[in-house]
Amino acid sequence: MNISIIIPAFNEEKLIPDTLERIAAASSAFGELGWTVETIVCDNNSTDRTAELARSGGAKVVFEPINQISRARNAGAAVATGEWLIFVDADSHPSRGLFGNVAKVIQAGRVLAGGSTIAITEKYLVARMAVGGWNLLSRLRRWAAGSFIFCEATAFREIGGFSTELFVSEEIDLSKRLQQLGRQRGKRMTILHRHPIVTSVRKMHLYTLREHLSFLRRLVVQRGRPMKSREECAIWYDGRR
Repeated sequence: MNISIIIPAFNEEKLIPDTLERIAAASSAFGELGWTVETIVCDNNSTDRTAELARSGGAKVVFEPINQISRARNAGAAVATGEWLIFVDADSHPSRGLFGNVAKVIQAGRVLAGGSTIAITEKYLVARMAVGGWNLLSRLRRWAAGSFIFCEATAFREIGGFSTELFVSEEIDLSKRLQQLGRQRGKRMTILHRHPIVTSVRKMHLYTLREHLSFLRRLVVQRGRPMKSREECAIWYDGRR
C-alpha cells in the first residue's frame, strides 16, 4: 500500500519544517505495516521560503499559481501515486495514533473516506467552544475538517476532487460528495476521534472577533455567496501570518 500525504501551503515558512517532522514521525505507523509514504507540499504561490524548506524537509514540491486551497490540494493530488490520499493542513499535526487508526480503517475495507476530530493545545475558551461545537457537528454529519481528510484516490478522482468554485468550506462539499459515492459503493465515511489532530487557532489571534462575525453575517445575508469569492474570504487568503 502506498499513502500520499498532501499539504497545501501558502507562506508557511514558520510552520512547514515542524509539520513535516511530525508527519514523518507519525508515518511510522504506516512503515511498520510495510506501507510506503510520499509527502507532497503544494506551494500555493508563496512569497517566502515555503518551497525551499519543504524540499529540505524531504517533501516533493509542486506549484499552484492560483491562490486557492482547493486548487492547491488538487494540484498535490494530481501528482500523488498513492492508493489513499491524506490531506493535512500546514498548521496541523497528526499523531502516530491517528495514522494507526487510519491504517486500521483502510485494512477493514468498509470505509471510502474520513476525517478526524480536532484538538487545540491553547487554553483559549472561545476557541475551545468553537472546536467542541465543530467536533459534535462533524461526527453527526460525517463532515471532515479541512485540517485532516483521507480518502481512496480513485474516489477522489471520480468525484473531481475539491470544488474550485469554493474558497472556504470546500471540505464540507467534498465530504457530501464522498458520502454520496460511498452509498453507491456500499461504503461509508467516518470521523475518527480517539486521536484528534492537533491544529492551531492562529486565525483567532490574527483576526478580531469583529472580523470573524462580519464574515459570518455576510455569509448568512448573502446566502453563502461569499464562499465563492477570494476577496470575501480574506481571513484565509490575505497572507497574514
